[in-house]
Amino acid sequence: MQFGRYVLTRRPAWALLAALLATGCTAQPVAGPPQAASSAAAAAAFNATDIAWIQLMIPMDERARLLTDLAPVRVGDPALARFAERAADRQGDQLARLRVLLTRSGAPDTRPHEGHDMPGMVSSDTVRRAGTLSGEAFDRLLADALRAHLAQSLVLCAGERASGGSGEARELAGELAEAGADQLALLDAARSGES
Repeated sequence: MQFGRYVLTRRPAWALLAALLATGCTAQPVAGPPQAASSAAAAAAFNATDIAWIQLMIPMDERARLLTDLAPVRVGDPALARFAERAADRQGDQLARLRVLLTRSGAPDTRPHEGHDMPGMVSSDTVRRAGTLSGEAFDRLLADALRAHLAQSLVLCAGERASGGSGEARELAGELAEAGADQLALLDAARSGES
């Protein structure tokens, strides 16, 4: 699969999703009060891959958002500042849509990936370090972290599109993959001074 100049294969997505499933990094819906028939049917459409994808994308976007929120006062490059502002808006929209899907899936709003050092997830250390930097040093850290975040998001979205059970989740994964590929191109342009 190719997004711009970023080529993705299904193997890494399958491998990551298989690893998440094998290590118990998924949460199954918990029993709760009886739901309306339509809500139960909607939740039944979500499989373990859908839930794992949603529960991983939410903290990934939350962590990336912590970094983009620092940009207005720390970034040195105006092109990167514009990129970070647009990225923060996109992350906010993505988070809202992912949370709607999580609710529809019936899965708990838990953090099964809390504390995991996962590819593409902005670490707490990176956010702390970013809070001490400004100018070109911050710009490098921001660009590198967001590039890794976007690239891994593309891999995860490809895995969801290949193995997800919910048409709604697969559709969102496709939209997020397209937007992520565009963001990667914009980030590269911002860093090369073309934007």
